[in-house]
Amino acid sequence: MTKTNVTVLGLGAMGAALAAALVRAGHPTAVWNRTPAKAHALVALGATAADTVPDAVTASDVVVACLLDAASVHDVLDPVADLLTGRTLINVTTTTPEQAREIAAWAAGHGVAYLDGGILAVPPMIGLPGSSILCSGSEAAFEQHRPLLDLWGASTHLGDDPGLASLYDLALLAGMYVMFAGFFHGAAMVAGAGVSATAFARRAAPWLSAMTGALAGLAAVVDGGDYTAPGQQSLDFSDLRDLIDASAAQGISTEVVDVVQELIRRQVDAGRGGEGFARIYESVKHPA
Repeated sequence: MTKTNVTVLGLGAMGAALAAALVRAGHPTAVWNRTPAKAHALVALGATAADTVPDAVTASDVVVACLLDAASVHDVLDPVADLLTGRTLINVTTTTPEQAREIAAWAAGHGVAYLDGGILAVPPMIGLPGSSILCSGSEAAFEQHRPLLDLWGASTHLGDDPGLASLYDLALLAGMYVMFAGFFHGAAMVAGAGVSATAFARRAAPWLSAMTGALAGLAAVVDGGDYTAPGQQSLDFSDLRDLIDASAAQGISTEVVDVVQELIRRQVDAGRGGEGFARIYESVKHPA
């Protein structure tokens, strides 16, 4: 692989992991962070610390922004916009889709090739199996720099719309956070019986893993729009009242499961109780 000079702006846990992967692969890597001390470990690894953002940007043809939010991207890059002209900006900062599109338009206005990225991994996973990088924006930039992206995880280009990577990233995080919240609810339920969260996790992990096998079937129902097809668990049967009552009896909050019960209730109240559980998708897609 041709070695590419790369600059990484932002050395939080994720930015530092991205930079370390580049250094280990032999790419000349410049790093910058508001707190210079965060660069020390990377310098020991072989990176070059830039004292200023202009120094960092001019050190490389590829600039990676891994900052706090969209406002941080502008705070750091607006003053050096002219220095970015002709370079490629890979923005892996978490933003909304609209923010990603706005930054892409800003980049285009300054002659900067722009690629937006969503990282489906936690920092220790970078470069390991299971890590993936979702990209959108300039397909030419993606193809040119795909070897760099693949150092972090299996990379995929979703399309020219710069907001797509962010949209997918946040949608997948929605599934993750709701799953974690459900786990914490279950752990709180059994805690009153003296069961530790660790012991509960040993049972929850294989169960939840097995249940992910149902996603493809549920997705097919949603895409087909037929919630009456045989083999579906009905909304009437899916009523969570017993779960909610048992939770309340344990003295814990029912907020997590109340949300799901409300999605079910809206469809039942509309006369859809005999249809499949997947119909709660319609409650989400078409809020009251």
